[in-house]
Amino acid sequence: MLEKDIFNINSSKDFELLAIEVFQFQYENVTVYRNFCNLLHIKPSAVKYIEQIPFLPIQFFKSHKIIANNLEDETIFTSSGTTGSITSKHYVSDLSIYEKSFQKAFEKEYGNPENFTILALLPSYLEREGSSLIYMFENLIEKSNNINSGFYLHEIDALINMLDLLEEKGQKSILIGVSYALLDLIEKRKFQLKNTIVMETGGMKGRRKEMIKEELHEILKKGFGVSKIHSEYGMTELLSQAYSSGDGNFNCPPWMKILTRDTEDALSYTFEKTGGINVIDLANLNSCAFIATQDLGKTFSDGSFEVIGRFDASDIRGCNLMVL
Repeated sequence: MLEKDIFNINSSKDFELLAIEVFQFQYENVTVYRNFCNLLHIKPSAVKYIEQIPFLPIQFFKSHKIIANNLEDETIFTSSGTTGSITSKHYVSDLSIYEKSFQKAFEKEYGNPENFTILALLPSYLEREGSSLIYMFENLIEKSNNINSGFYLHEIDALINMLDLLEEKGQKSILIGVSYALLDLIEKRKFQLKNTIVMETGGMKGRRKEMIKEELHEILKKGFGVSKIHSEYGMTELLSQAYSSGDGNFNCPPWMKILTRDTEDALSYTFEKTGGINVIDLANLNSCAFIATQDLGKTFSDGSFEVIGRFDASDIRGCNLMVL
């Protein structure tokens, strides 16, 4: 019943009520999360508002198996990481929930995938197993039902030729790429794209020096000849994504919400000022829907949010994790 309700949220009141219900379910059924709540001396009966819900530090996905009792994982999504680092593992018991989540979120922002040729330049993700991003775009590429849609690993010349062909045809397209690979592409060839949305995700993955998002986007805009660079915000530990259409602010689907915690007091919240990003992702029904990330950002009155950087000494990984 909860799963059905998650994708039928129509108001902030609906979200609040369902978030409390999911919290109560996870307290009862996810042992790791219940133990964490007990350490904070927080019981479900005392939680009346989402701001009172405990947010599990994202590092727990590296050290614990987080899944509802009596459920088996259908797949395990893993994070990227530097050699020797410990990666996060997201034990997913029902891939159909993930598929509903990313399909509905994409359609909300961009419409039917069939309206686009989808090109994916994601070498650092393709070169390893367990990427939730690859799983998502494999599905969206298939749903685009377009013979020109597909992944590109090292075939930069082929991608350049395809972009030229699609522009010549006036075909609406989406090019999603990891940041460093998009920079590699425009260093080889400059474009003047009229029909293609360029979307960046991820950082430099150790291939290039990290840079702030504004600098990255200015370089990409000039290189691709576009007025805006879109972005995708997601991570291994989430089953939902937020999108930015180029104004710097991300919009969540109705079942996802961002809160920003005070950097000096993790149990207090800030608004329109820099704080640590806490994510409520109700699609994480069978793991943990309440996650305290290592990202820094700001939230705004319209429900959008901005990603500013990361806490010092945190791992540099995941999607749109830009250092200050």
